[in-house]
This record gives sequence, C-alpha cells and structure tokens, in this order.
Amino acid sequence: MSKLYIVATPIGNLSDITLRAIETLKNVDLILGEDTRVSKRLLDHYGITTSLISYHQHSGEGKIKSLLEKIKAGDDLALITDAGTPGISDPGNKFIAEVVAKIGSACQIIPIPGPSAVIAALSVSGLPTDKFLFLGFLPHKKGRETLFKRIQESVKCRIFFLELIWVPLTLRQF
Repeated sequence: MSKLYIVATPIGNLSDITLRAIETLKNVDLILGEDTRVSKRLLDHYGITTSLISYHQHSGEGKIKSLLEKIKAGDDLALITDAGTPGISDPGNKFIAEVVAKIGSACQIIPIPGPSAVIAALSVSGLPTDKFLFLGFLPHKKGRETLFKRIQESVKCRIFFLELIWVPLTLRQF
C-alpha cells in the first residue's frame, strides 16, 4: 500500500522540525514542495537528497494525474509546504482531497505533525485558548465586511491569516 505523508515544516527556524519529519523525507520516493527553492533550503540543511518536485496552487490537472499514477504504482510521497502544516490554508488540501476521492483506502495518508502557525500564534497571544475559531485567509475585498459582521457575535477567540503574516486578533482589536 502506498503512503502519502503530510509533513509539517518549520515556520521560521530550520531547527523547528521533528526527527520523524527528517526521517520521513529521507525515506520517501518523492517530495512535493510548494516552492522548490524554499523546500531545497530545508532539504539541503538536513542532507536530504530525495527527489523534489513542485506542487502548488497553480498545479494543473495533468500534474495531479501524474502524481496519482505514482501513488497507484506504489510510490510513497511526502507533501510539504513552505512553512507549517500542508493542507491548512494551503493548496495541499486539494491534492489530499484528490487522493482520498480517487485512490481511497489504497493509499494510507499519514500526518507527520510539527509546527503550526495557528497554534504558535494562539499559544503566545494571551487570549483564551480553550475554544477558538480559525478562518484561514480572509477575503481580500469581496465578502470581508460581511464575514466580519457574521462572526462579530462569536465569543470565541478568532484567528485568521492576513496576506503572508499570522495575527491572533479579536474583533475588538480592529
């Protein structure tokens, strides 16, 4: 049975990677990286020589089909993002969904946990952490004001990404 590893990567300091993540990246057949230039720095830092190809938000159906064929052929793949956990406000979720839909139980999807910008931001915010609402990247223009109005009544801590930074905020801070 093929395996697709969803491997969390450091969100700033290259030392913030798990030993299991390094071992996994060294042992898979192929690594899918969001931006191969960023991924290569991490792989070079740890002496990982596994083949690396790009997978990002603009990857087309042809690339997805090719990757699904590799899994069907028995290859083990690792999906990484530039920083943090693939699939969380990240184009990796599209590929994971394709694997689930088109290959199903013939491929084991295994998370390799590690750094998460959402949890890192929340942990140092001083805000209540027992319940929170994660909204990912907010709309740039259309729908942003409507979204703010919809969540304004929530008593939970609200976390969302703005452009390329993460910021834990409550609506009272706007």
